[in-house]
Amino acid sequence: MKLKRVLKKEFYITLFIKQNKWHKYGVLLHTLAVAIHTFKAKKYKMIPAAFLHDIGKPYVAYQNEKDKKTKEYSFHNHEEISYHIIKNWNLSDYTKNLVRYHYLLRGMQKAEERNLLGVYKRMKRSFDKLDDNFIEDLKLFMKFDDMGKVSFFKTKDNI
Repeated sequence: MKLKRVLKKEFYITLFIKQNKWHKYGVLLHTLAVAIHTFKAKKYKMIPAAFLHDIGKPYVAYQNEKDKKTKEYSFHNHEEISYHIIKNWNLSDYTKNLVRYHYLLRGMQKAEERNLLGVYKRMKRSFDKLDDNFIEDLKLFMKFDDMGKVSFFKTKDNI
């Protein structure tokens, strides 16, 4: 019996070519850039999360009408999908949580700016369960993620 897996074209496009205006690279190269920045900062504990944090993006890639005009993609809830892909893997809880919550701070900020009170409250409940040390790591990881959107070698200060 031959098993054929059919993936939508968005999977391949976003993995290899294009995400959106915030990302210079497709998911694969962005992931490598985040891993490089993490490694250069000697934050070795974060490296598995750097490689896995966007693993769900190609699966959830879609284009709304605005995206179609700009030829960009959206990735709603990619961090939760990424977490569900890896949750049963032999990884530390730290790595799994970094993958799951890597977009939480930015998501809360956007929900607050857009006056999405229900979304903000849901995210805030998750945030309130995190300890202070993990929150600091989350902030640092978000910097590596931002750096990986534009460059392999520039530091945050050079962006």
